[in-house]
Amino acid sequence: MHKTIELDFARVILCVNDVQKWETGMALLGYGRVSTDGQSLTVQVAELKAAGCTEIFQEKVSGAKTDRKQLARLIGRLGKDDVLVVTRLDRLARSTRDLLNVLGAVADKGAGFRSLRDTWADTTTPHGRLMLTVLGGLAEFERELIRSRTSEGRERAKANGVVMGRKPKLTHHQRQEALARREAGESLVDIGRSYNVSHSTISRL
Repeated sequence: MHKTIELDFARVILCVNDVQKWETGMALLGYGRVSTDGQSLTVQVAELKAAGCTEIFQEKVSGAKTDRKQLARLIGRLGKDDVLVVTRLDRLARSTRDLLNVLGAVADKGAGFRSLRDTWADTTTPHGRLMLTVLGGLAEFERELIRSRTSEGRERAKANGVVMGRKPKLTHHQRQEALARREAGESLVDIGRSYNVSHSTISRL
């Protein structure tokens, strides 16, 4: 008589990872993502399995979102010397800043990162670490350049008489007129109503 054996697949996966870490000192954890429900993760999962990933976290969510639950779970599972593996960089991040933020979180766990199709993006090798360090430096240079250009543009606009910020609700003439009416004792509500502004705007003049 045969007995039916039920397996807890979540526990089996964890056991496989434990064996892998015992043999190699690290576990490969894969991450697959597509943007919409109509897209398939089959190809990504197959590539990650072929690369040796024994546990694969999958989700269907836009890469522009920062609250990707499965990615957060994966990073939480990473241990020292583990490796987060993706098929392509754009599966992990949509911008250089986002990529560097994720890689920072991975590094904080003492883990590494590898992109299968972007072979230069591999923090488990000296060359890969160098390339990503250069990428981080370029991203910081780009941010500083944008800040510098924005500041210079703002200063030029001010020098040309451009008033920065939100457009005033009242013209200079209206402000002077409203102040005179306020000094004469007219109620703030009546003054504000005549200019289609709130009484608090008149009180701040």
